[in-house]
Parts: sequence; structure tokens; C-alpha cells
Amino acid sequence: MTDRRQAMLARYADAHGMTSDEAMSEFAAEARIARYGKPSEIADLIAFLVSPAARWLTGAVIRMDGGESKAI
Repeated sequence: MTDRRQAMLARYADAHGMTSDEAMSEFAAEARIARYGKPSEIADLIAFLVSPAARWLTGAVIRMDGGESKAI
């Protein structure tokens, strides 16, 4: 739940005539995500990507969105 996500949810709430809490629940259900991620979880990914553990990782697109984007 970043500032960017909170701003998006505020716009979603306004557009759908609901409260922020209702928008949080509705959007999560619509996107089929179990919960909103935390900034610290993004930081964990970044720490991995800049660490020696990721030294063999090249040319990858890593989408960290809790399953919001559906792909196979």
C-alpha cells in the first residue's frame, strides 16, 4: 500500500461513489488479490535485485503486484 496506490484508490472511490474503505475492499475483490502489499515488500525485492544473489539475472521483467496482473 504505497502513496500511489492510495491515490489510485481515492480516485476509484470518487468515481464509484464509495468510501475509501469500500474502495479498498471492492478493488481487491475485483483484482482478485488477497491483500495489498507493503512498501517494505517492494524494498525486499529491490534489495535482492541489487545483491550478489541476483548476479546471474539479466533481461528480466519482474512484476510485483500480488497477482493483480493475470498471466500464464
